[in-house]
Amino acid sequence: MSDAATIHPSAVVEKGAQLAPGCVVGPFCHVGPEVSLAAGVELKSHVVVTGRTEIGEDTIVFPFAVIGEIPQDLKFKGESTRLVIGKRNRIREHVTMNTGTEGGGGVTTVGDDGLFMAGCHVAHDARIGNRVILVNNSAVAGHCVLEDEVIVGGLSGVHQWVRIGRGAIIGAVTMVTNDVIPHGLVQGPRGRLDGLNLVGLKRRGVPRVEITALRAAYQMLSQGEGAFQDRARRLGDETQSDHVREIVDFIMGDSDRSFLTPG
Repeated sequence: MSDAATIHPSAVVEKGAQLAPGCVVGPFCHVGPEVSLAAGVELKSHVVVTGRTEIGEDTIVFPFAVIGEIPQDLKFKGESTRLVIGKRNRIREHVTMNTGTEGGGGVTTVGDDGLFMAGCHVAHDARIGNRVILVNNSAVAGHCVLEDEVIVGGLSGVHQWVRIGRGAIIGAVTMVTNDVIPHGLVQGPRGRLDGLNLVGLKRRGVPRVEITALRAAYQMLSQGEGAFQDRARRLGDETQSDHVREIVDFIMGDSDRSFLTPG
C-alpha cells in the first residue's frame, strides 16, 4: 500500500490491498485485501471494493457502490474469480458490479471511459466495452457482451448471454432478450429492433455515405427475402461499407441467443 495514497481515518483498507500513488479513499470506505487501485482512483465515501478487483486509472466511484462482490449465481461455489475495470470510468451511487464465475471464464470486464449511473448492475462474466453508458437502474445480466459506445436506457434489462453491438442504443424501460445488431435502435417493453441509432452515428462523425449505406442495409435486413441470416449473408456479398460489414460480421458470429429482427 503506497504512502502516497490519501486514506480517510474512518476508512478500512485491509492488508494486501494495493493502492497506487494519487488514490483517494474517502470516509467509511472498505477496501478488501485482494483489491488493486491504479493511480488517481477515487472512492468518494461509503464505497465497498472487495474480491479480486482491479480498478483502472482515474476512475471515480461514488457513495454506496459495491464493487467486486461475489456473483448472484447459485452455481457459484466460492471459486477465485475477478473483476477488471478500466480507466476513467464514472461509477455512480449504488452501482453493483460482480466478479466472474468459473463456468463463465472467471472474469467480469469493464472497459474505459464508461458512465454507470445510479443503481445500475453489471453481473458476473459480462464484458462491457469502452465508452458505454448504463442509465439509472438498468441491469446487465451474466455473460452479456456490450460492445463499445452502447447506451442502455434507464430501468432497462439485458437478458443473460445477450450481445449488443457497437453503437447500439436501448430505449428506457426495455427488456432485451435477443442480440442487437451494431448501431441498432431498440425500444418497447419487450424490446424490438426499431431502426438505427442515427443520432449516435452523426455524433460520432460517421460520413454521410456510410449512414446511407447503413439505411439501405437495414431496409434489406427488414424487408428482404429469406431468413434473417440469409439476408445478412447476401448483404455481406454485396456491400462495400465497413459499417455494414461490421453488422454482417456480428450477425454471422457465434451467439447463444437469436437476434432482434426489424419489425
